[in-house]
Amino acid sequence: MSRAIVHIDLNAFFATCEVLRDPSLKGKPLIVGHTGRSGIVSTCSYEARKYGIHSGQPTFQALRLCPDAIVVEPHFRDYEVYSRSFFSYVRQYTNLIEVASIDECYADFSKALYGVKDQTAFLRKMQFELYQTMGLTCSIGLSATKWLAKMGSDLKKPMGLVILRRKDIETVLYPLPVEQFWGIGKKTAPLLRELGIVTIGDLAKALNADDPHVAKVLGKFTLTARDWINGKGDDQIVTEPEDPKSVGVSHTLSHDCRGLEEVESTLKALCEEVSERAEKKGKVGKGMTLHVKDTSFKTHTKAASFDQPTRDASILFSRARTLYKSFYENMDVRLVGVTLEKLGDKTHQMVQMTLWNYGDYESEDETERLITQMNRKLGGSVLTRLSQMKKGGGGNA
Repeated sequence: MSRAIVHIDLNAFFATCEVLRDPSLKGKPLIVGHTGRSGIVSTCSYEARKYGIHSGQPTFQALRLCPDAIVVEPHFRDYEVYSRSFFSYVRQYTNLIEVASIDECYADFSKALYGVKDQTAFLRKMQFELYQTMGLTCSIGLSATKWLAKMGSDLKKPMGLVILRRKDIETVLYPLPVEQFWGIGKKTAPLLRELGIVTIGDLAKALNADDPHVAKVLGKFTLTARDWINGKGDDQIVTEPEDPKSVGVSHTLSHDCRGLEEVESTLKALCEEVSERAEKKGKVGKGMTLHVKDTSFKTHTKAASFDQPTRDASILFSRARTLYKSFYENMDVRLVGVTLEKLGDKTHQMVQMTLWNYGDYESEDETERLITQMNRKLGGSVLTRLSQMKKGGGGNA
């Protein structure tokens, strides 16, 4: 029996949060990002998208398309609060939730939907209650696999609801442009088009015929893509363990990115989210790993360790920036992720201390608490230790 997998994607999440912070922004072309020549659009409202503005675009280019657009600096702490509230809301229906990023998740609704005659009405009610109680809009896809559910949620935005059955794949997905195949990057799609692969249906036909030219373009992703388009993808929801040894978050970028500048805001949001999750669990970590997935879907990782266990977002962000700049600056990247590892309980950290260094450690721990408190008040990872700046760069002393 097939599972009922739901993909829930919050619509223009950062922009929506900014409207909740300042209702006067509602209905206006809104850009969440940084100004200046090197500023990048993190996301934008649907009103701004009508002008051709999109995530990852240089802010100055976006303002040329819409000079009246309003640029707002991101408030990541607020986004995390809304994100946690969103996941708590979904847990009213099921505990089988896989967090995909700060604003989306997969969930197994098999039990919740068992015996429900009108699944559309059930999910629509959930969708509107989320909006009424929290002010957040979302798009929902329901299917038998995670990929099909994701494709369904992407079909209609905002406030879309699509139930995509395996028997509907040919009629619903085949006519779509090949670029809409989730997992095909913007650099891969033109290569497929050169082979005459214009639609998802064309790709399905080529994959099922074992076309060697398509296989050469897709590489190791070929078998996965063939399974997905034939409705055989992954349907397992991966939840966090009760006592995790690591806390990690990843995000699939809206387009292929190159260079730290294009992913910096995403890295910061990921580090903030990892920090919040670790704090919620009362954990600190001795190390971290930066994950990236390139456009051929190959995963690369680089790890770093800390002198003292930490969960401070500014320390994580500083180290993540350094790793990315050192190893991935010239790579075309599709996904980025941050994991805090070698976790231990904050209250049970065993530190070798002598009569002579106890005072230093106590002062260091107090400094971390003070920096964390001040960063919360400032609304971001503004402050960090001078020692961490020397190691990783970034931050203010």
